[in-house]
Amino acid sequence: MVSLQSISADDPRARALLTEYFEMRGEAFPKGQTYRPVFPDASVFAPPAGVFLIVVDDEGDDVGCGGIRRIADGPDGSRYEVKHLYLAPETRGRGWGRVLLEGLEAKAKEWGAADLVLDTHHTLEAAGSLYSRSGFAAIEPYNDNPNATRWYRKAL
Repeated sequence: MVSLQSISADDPRARALLTEYFEMRGEAFPKGQTYRPVFPDASVFAPPAGVFLIVVDDEGDDVGCGGIRRIADGPDGSRYEVKHLYLAPETRGRGWGRVLLEGLEAKAKEWGAADLVLDTHHTLEAAGSLYSRSGFAAIEPYNDNPNATRWYRKAL
């Protein structure tokens, strides 16, 4: 079993997980393209503007992270964006990504969000599958993220 802990995105534990995530993304990015990692400003993940969660396994190890941040309202009202969803490779396939995503969604609902959006890269097939199984649907781009090739939305 895992637990979710809310921490500052600039906490050393969060920074360590984000560093792992950015390194993994950079190594897997398609040849000839440049991945541009950006460490988030912790203030955008401070409640109620957002939250940053880490996934802690039953041995007390930090094994994943993700956050939501408030962005400009969408057509239906208040909108939050999912960012930096990551699980250590050795933990994947256990359903912990869904636990993390559901924890982020619960926070967005608590703050009255009309929907959640996210962007991702088509090479992240497992992530795309998780988003689809979790009720996210493909949408037109809502931002100009150079690292993204797909955009999703889930009405809350």
